Amino acid sequence: MSTLLSVSIALLAGLLMTRLFKPLKLPSVTAYLIAGVLVGPYCLGALNIPGLGFDSAEAVSKLSLISEVALGFIAFSIGNEFRLSDLKKTGKQALIIGILQALAAAVLVDAALLVIHLIAPDKLSVAQAITLGAIATATAPAATLMVVRQYKANGPLTKLLLPIVALDDAVGLVVFAVSFGVAKTMVSGQMDLISIIVNPLIEIVCSLILGAIMGWVLTQLEKLFNSNTNRLNLTIAAVFLTASLAMIDFHVGPVHVQFSSLLVCMMLGTIFCNICPLSHDLMAASDKWTSPLFALFFVISGAELELGVFADFAIVLIGVVYMISRSAGKYLGAMGSAKMTHCSPAICKYLGITLLPQAGVALGMCTTAMQLGDAGRLIRNITLFAVLIYELVGPLLTRQALQAAGEIQPMSEEVKNRRKTKLAAAKENKD
Repeated sequence: MSTLLSVSIALLAGLLMTRLFKPLKLPSVTAYLIAGVLVGPYCLGALNIPGLGFDSAEAVSKLSLISEVALGFIAFSIGNEFRLSDLKKTGKQALIIGILQALAAAVLVDAALLVIHLIAPDKLSVAQAITLGAIATATAPAATLMVVRQYKANGPLTKLLLPIVALDDAVGLVVFAVSFGVAKTMVSGQMDLISIIVNPLIEIVCSLILGAIMGWVLTQLEKLFNSNTNRLNLTIAAVFLTASLAMIDFHVGPVHVQFSSLLVCMMLGTIFCNICPLSHDLMAASDKWTSPLFALFFVISGAELELGVFADFAIVLIGVVYMISRSAGKYLGAMGSAKMTHCSPAICKYLGITLLPQAGVALGMCTTAMQLGDAGRLIRNITLFAVLIYELVGPLLTRQALQAAGEIQPMSEEVKNRRKTKLAAAKENKD
């Protein structure tokens, strides 16, 4: 009962916070995250009143299933951006920019943190520096997608942004696997080529194959139903099933076979939207169904943010250097590669700003980094500090960048007048 009460209060808090933030014109994502912080263990949860917020990190972690499902639907929606008809126009640009901006972020973060290592080797090791550099590649697709949806952003920048965010995660997985493999070798003194090369390649290939199979199966099953309601139910069930299958992992000898939930569900959406003739309508209906799920996901994400990281000055200092160098890498990498691929001036100028949000994938990487022991705990705290700042500021910067690029249109006077008329009529009927 207390868990269900906490979930309902969390969702209500998130929705009410969007109303409170409306005069400030902040994105709903930011409101949800702040609501999560308020109902989390450091604020209302600290009062230990049953049902009123989450009283501990363990209470928040019990809702990890909701986050997994939400990330599955987010990746499924992003798969819709990989329609072959659209990729013919932007596919080459998205591929080049997606790879180069991620590598630029990793290189700049590595360079900046290695300077800190030279100055204070007792505070930050080389293994920690290169692991954080790899984590810097990751961008949060959830926050970006929510901002695009909320403001109905549309245009060349938006069409290029979503495929890049999806590709970014694939690049990030490879870079992290290699860097983390090297870091483990430095800590343990034992070279492990399987962890560095084989495992990440198997994870990506297996994820894409599983997603493609599930996309084909979903398309065939859709043919069995004539009702749009049943087709929507089937689509939702397929995403649930695919997200659950992506949690499976096993060993074949020394090789660790596992899947990336984001890549699997993204591939599911990509295959489905390209071979199913009804995909446009079903994707649109799925987006409406998932709205409260996404809201709850961001409130839970806010509750997971550990404010205690601010207590350690060393973490704050290294975190600030990490964020500045990562932001510079994302911006300069995106701008340089956009110019290289002959993108418009608006894309060159604003694309890098939209790639700053960081959350789920980065948190997953820092959880893996905990295998380094004490070194891993420092990596985790620095990542948590950066995620806290990026998730609160990133959506706002994304909105401003899309607005400056002319891809978020202000509400027309006609729409405003129509809303005023409806509100006046509703008030008159009530009286």
